[in-house]
Amino acid sequence: MSGWFGKKYDVRDRVVMVTGAGQGIGLALARRLHDQGARLALVDLNESGLEVVASSLGAERVLTVVADVTDRAAMAGVVARTLERYGQLDVVVANAGVTPPPATIRTMDLADYDRVVAINQTGVLNTVQPALDAVIAAKGHVVVVASCAAFSPGVGGVGYMSSKAAAEQIGRALKLELAPHGASAGVAYFGFVDTPLATATLDDDPVGRRLDELLGWPLNHRISADAAAESIADGISERAGATVAPARWVPYSLLRGVLNAGADRVLARDRRVHEMVRDLEARAETRG
Repeated sequence: MSGWFGKKYDVRDRVVMVTGAGQGIGLALARRLHDQGARLALVDLNESGLEVVASSLGAERVLTVVADVTDRAAMAGVVARTLERYGQLDVVVANAGVTPPPATIRTMDLADYDRVVAINQTGVLNTVQPALDAVIAAKGHVVVVASCAAFSPGVGGVGYMSSKAAAEQIGRALKLELAPHGASAGVAYFGFVDTPLATATLDDDPVGRRLDELLGWPLNHRISADAAAESIADGISERAGATVAPARWVPYSLLRGVLNAGADRVLARDRRVHEMVRDLEARAETRG
């Protein structure tokens, strides 16, 4: 399937900006796009991570910029540097994201919530908005990395899930707003991806492990960062309005309105959920 535009979008010699490119999905995507012939502007706070990817790919088609997506002026500067280096900007992938420790709304540290929103939601706007004129001029494409968490039950993770739901809406708005200009946008949804972010949340934290078990198979099936990057890259080539990986999340995505109404009722009565909430609240009391 080749999307609304009728033919494949070849990234060869096009300029692609990727945030969160120092590790995980962003790093895997940078390598994949470089192999496809793209010229890259890679952004991350992790300077050492950027140095590793730059040294492995070479300097000819790679610009690295250490910047914080929460810094609006800095992100405008990234776009300016990209245009100065390459003279164009065709594709933007707003990938940078973080997750807070599991917590209930009642006991969470609101500073943690603010940080997640600043990166996962406002950071997307800070990344995308200054680049839109260039993307429109190139009739290019924007990818907003959301998550299947945007439409999953939110117990213990409302900061991450609500910020990804907001990111989804930003991506959906961009689809409509760019279309009259001949440009396009898409939203990338992932289930569980084996990255340092997921490991810290689901493996290293006992409550996270319990949440992983509660969701159950097949939805807790994990994919590699390379598989996630492949999904984004394929979505760019198709100018896809949405990509979902792993594919077993597609039925949930399509039927979310019906499934979530039932899931909320069932989970509200589930003793495992009750125990997890009590444990999260007890943890907060211990820390407080």
